[in-house]
Amino acid sequence: MWAYNSVFYQIYPLGFCGAPLENNGVTVSRILKVIDWIEHIKKLGVDAIYFSPVFESDSHGYNTRDFRKIDCRLGSNDDFKIVCQNLHREHIKIVLDGVFNHVGRGFWAFQDVLENRENSIYKDWFYINFDGNSNYNDGLWYEGWEGHYDLVKLNLRNEDVIFHIFSCIKEWVEEFDINGLRLDVAYCLDKDFLRRLRVFCKELKSDFFLLGELLHGDYNQFVNDEMLDSATNYECYKGLYSSFNSNNMFEIIHSLLRQFGPEDWTLYKDKHLFSFVDNHDVSRIASLLKDEMHLPLIYALAFGMPGIPCIYYGSEWGAKAEKRDGDPALRISFEAPIKNYLSDWISKLAKAHKESKALCEGNFKSILLTNHQCIFERRIIDERVLVAINADESPYFAHFNAESGTAIDLITGEIHDFGGGSLLPAYSARYWKMEK
Repeated sequence: MWAYNSVFYQIYPLGFCGAPLENNGVTVSRILKVIDWIEHIKKLGVDAIYFSPVFESDSHGYNTRDFRKIDCRLGSNDDFKIVCQNLHREHIKIVLDGVFNHVGRGFWAFQDVLENRENSIYKDWFYINFDGNSNYNDGLWYEGWEGHYDLVKLNLRNEDVIFHIFSCIKEWVEEFDINGLRLDVAYCLDKDFLRRLRVFCKELKSDFFLLGELLHGDYNQFVNDEMLDSATNYECYKGLYSSFNSNNMFEIIHSLLRQFGPEDWTLYKDKHLFSFVDNHDVSRIASLLKDEMHLPLIYALAFGMPGIPCIYYGSEWGAKAEKRDGDPALRISFEAPIKNYLSDWISKLAKAHKESKALCEGNFKSILLTNHQCIFERRIIDERVLVAINADESPYFAHFNAESGTAIDLITGEIHDFGGGSLLPAYSARYWKMEK
């Protein structure tokens, strides 16, 4: 699967393009802005973009009105087709947000239900009770996603709903040549629907990538040979920044051992989960970390641990935003990309990650662990890489059995000699590829 060896970049299009928060019905070709960022995205080492919702919606994108139409605030289908063509020309793959658990109140089929009630041919597309009432005083009750009645839950066991969704996906492949889907709130989706979705998508493209948004529970229930290819690794999200903020590298390493370690009971040893330090739903990492010197290190950890690394637009140069200020604060527009020490560092990490089979596919083993330092091994048959992090303000002299005399640092290209121990400078990260 191509995604397992890729570096992703997430764009929340409505925010990225500076679109109005509410759909005003006016078509403006804002999505073409992505083309101006392609060179920056390439320099970061990215080879796949995950676009948060792009289809016509009531407001924030996850309350869809029409799966067949690009949101007018972003432009037309032709505009987005131009964007996709430019990305593919640069060998950048495209993953779209598939929001199939629910739609917006403005969704055309739900509007028909509100108008025609029991006589609507779409009444079974949703979970409707005509004897009840909604928070919107519709004179009927319907199920909303987790009690949010602006998000109308779809009946994914209705054959007409399934046919409609599948026909839309086919159009996205034919019109935009997309390479995969990120499934919103995948933990809520009917598992039989997911099984059928996988078969359908793999028939369209054998390497079609299916990523699920999973927050908790056993990811194996959804990530398997019958359903999803990957899932968002929220289990390790908190551990990544908390380990730095609390001077406790044990937290993240023990989480990684639980997921990918060498023991037989390890949960996800053969899985490729989706790694991130922030996204459109959480505070930006530069606002979460207490010590800004840890910012390059958390990316080094995220790119070095098992998984598919993803960068959230703007965070590659250290943009700040906090969840408590609301979602719009997390999803703002930037006039142009910024190049600084952090973006340069992430470019080096991305290059190292993609060029190392061990970092993309290798197993995981902890070698050295203290409150402020960690060294872990990523190994595959013919390659072995040690990822070393020193999160302390003081240098650290590491003593361990390297099983090799020398290594090359995949980040800097420098040769490292393990003789007599290994010096880790303050606030440093190393990817040591062991010499054979």
